[in-house]
Amino acid sequence: MLQKVNDPEFDWFVSEVKKKIDLDLTGYKPHRVKRRTDILLRKHNVDNYRDYMKMIMSDEKLKEEFLDKLTINVTEFFRNPEKWATLQKKYLPEMIKKVGPRIKIWSAGCSSGEEPYTWAVILEELRANQAKITASDIDSGVLAKARKGIYEKRSFENTSDEIIKKYFKKHNMLQENFDSDLDFISCRNVVIYFEMETKNVLYKNFVKALKPGGILFVGSTERIFNYRQIGLKVIEPFFYQKV
Repeated sequence: MLQKVNDPEFDWFVSEVKKKIDLDLTGYKPHRVKRRTDILLRKHNVDNYRDYMKMIMSDEKLKEEFLDKLTINVTEFFRNPEKWATLQKKYLPEMIKKVGPRIKIWSAGCSSGEEPYTWAVILEELRANQAKITASDIDSGVLAKARKGIYEKRSFENTSDEIIKKYFKKHNMLQENFDSDLDFISCRNVVIYFEMETKNVLYKNFVKALKPGGILFVGSTERIFNYRQIGLKVIEPFFYQKV
């Protein structure tokens, strides 16, 4: 069980998290949980856990931030490569031979998806493409990233060049040609890291790729200030339509 940290208010908070958010912190190191929670309290200038609980229950964005901070999502493809090699050479072939190609796998706490996609690559290499992989995580933010399947170079530190070339495609939104006549483009929480000049180039390319009436969906922290000049109109917050 989660050890006590001699703070009744924090113990109350942990209990409420389990009841209201369905996040059971049993088994987590208590001082780490408290430290990460306290960082969020300071960030939002909150004096106590009860007020912070009210905040995260009334603001979905703050709740997701809390879940992201409390659940560790550091992962990569083929993490601990020697273990994946053992799976590929020994246990998976044995299991496929025993139960057939339609084996079922659950990647629990899959984070941003590198692990279940690693399973998929190995199964494809073994020609077990009838297998079923279920991936789950309590953090909806990392699941959204997993569904997109877009990763930075650091996620491939343990992935061979051969596998990268065979199963993955490098993509640069600023250099590659887009499809045309698109009805929707979703680009959320990406351009916040770009300089203004780069943002303008990207948004102009998006407008070219959209058909008239097509819609661009951007992140909640992103605004296109020159939308009129590049041929867009605002139809509601975070949604722009090509004129």
